[in-house]
This record gives sequence, structure tokens and C-alpha cells, in this order.
Amino acid sequence: MKKLFGLATVLLATVTLAACGSSAKDDTASSSADTTKLVVGATTSPHAEILNEAKPLLKKEGVDLEVKSFTDYTLLNKLLAEKEIDANYFQHKPYFEDQVKENGYDFVDAGAIHIEPMGIYSKDIKSVDDIKDGTTVITSNSNTDWGRILTIFENAGLIKLKDGVEKTTATFDDIVENKKDLKFKHDIDPGLLVPTYENEKDALVAINANFALTAGLNPEKDALLHDDDNSPYANIIAVRKGDENKPAIKKLIAALHSDEVKKFVDDKWKGSVKIVDAK
Repeated sequence: MKKLFGLATVLLATVTLAACGSSAKDDTASSSADTTKLVVGATTSPHAEILNEAKPLLKKEGVDLEVKSFTDYTLLNKLLAEKEIDANYFQHKPYFEDQVKENGYDFVDAGAIHIEPMGIYSKDIKSVDDIKDGTTVITSNSNTDWGRILTIFENAGLIKLKDGVEKTTATFDDIVENKKDLKFKHDIDPGLLVPTYENEKDALVAINANFALTAGLNPEKDALLHDDDNSPYANIIAVRKGDENKPAIKKLIAALHSDEVKKFVDDKWKGSVKIVDAK
């Protein structure tokens, strides 16, 4: 009789534990169905900061956003290709297109988010009218920025590029008119542009906004020239082909264009970073 009672007790305990396990599994499945995990890799500033600002908005939409922040941007496309992250946010469109072509990545642009205006700065030259004939223009050795810089100078009426040349891929060989005989020097590492600006006399230095920010430079206030809001150099969300239509990605793009995120960006960077219109 004792053996029978003991067996009944064991069976009851087993059924109870099985029921508990089934309930926990059901709860987890329900949670997974209600919430989508989205892992986005980004450079530290401003990209990761902007993503973190969008987190509460996405949470309300059922998206659990995990932001993985990196200082080495060269890893981010590799991680996306290897499916270690669901999307990345660090690169402008021409750089993205160059990377896709060079590496054969099966990526698509899911949407443009913000622009960091490229500025042309000088310690000594205070206005465009003060630019003298033969002035040196120092740019980085990153050829994906050259067309952008040349377009800024062309828009200012200082140079003219060949008719029909694609502005985003233009090079210094495409200059056909150079009214002030500007001397373009393009062999500087991007990370050295700020020290170059600090030390080079009577020169113009083209500095990307992320580097300018570290030196306390604002393109709208401190640059002699900068690109406009219609520049094709907006920073994008990149995803693997086919993922651009996933609901979580669509919600991410919408959140990053929200009024809340726009206000955060305007208040924090005051024109050095600007959310672009959704398209």
C-alpha cells in the first residue's frame, strides 16, 4: 500500500512539473510573438546615441531594439553579412554602394536617416571672398568623399566639373575650370584632418562632421562652405536583401524619423547632425 501511495505521489509530481513546464513554454512563445528582437550595429556617435533614443518608441511597437556599438566601423558590414546583426547604421549611401560593389554584399538601403554635413574649414581664411589664388585645399584620402567635396566647391562657383560626370564619383581629374587655381591635396588620413586644420596656415580643410564634432566645430556655424540638405550623403540603415520589408525594420525607420528623435538630434548637435526627410 505504501509503495502504491509512493508511486501515486511521484506520478502526481511528474504531472505537476510537466504542466508547469508547458505553461512556461507557452508564456515564452506568447512573449516572442508579441515582441520582435532587433539587433543593430552602429558606430558610437551619433549613430548609437540616435538608436538608443528610439528604443522606447520601438518598445511600444513591440520591437526590442539591441544596439551594439563599435568604434571600428570596418567591422559593421562584415557582421551584417555574417548575420551577427540584423542591420547596421554608420555609412552614407555612396560608401555603402562602393562597399557592396567591392565586396559583393547582398545588401539593400532600407532608408536614409540623417546627414552629417561635410564642412570646409580654415583657421585663417574667414570668408569665401578671402580665398586667394593658389590656396591649398586639403582633403582625406577616402575617394568616396571626393565627389562630395568637389560638389561643395562647384556649388560655391569656385570650380566646374565635366558635363555629365556623376557627382558622387567625381575625382579631381574631372575639374575642367578652377577659377582660383586651387591646389587639391588628397593624401591625408581622415583621422588627421582636425590636427591638419589646427596647424596648416592659409589652407582650406575638408572635415567630415564626426571628426569636426570632436574638435568642437559646427559645419553650419564654423565652416566657410558645407553641403546642403539635398546632399546624397545621408547615413542609412543597411540590411540584407529581403529584410527591408520586415515589420521591425519598417518600425525602426519610422521611429528614427519621429518628432521625438528629430528634437533630440536638433537639441544635441545643433545642425552638425540633421535628420533627413523620410522617403
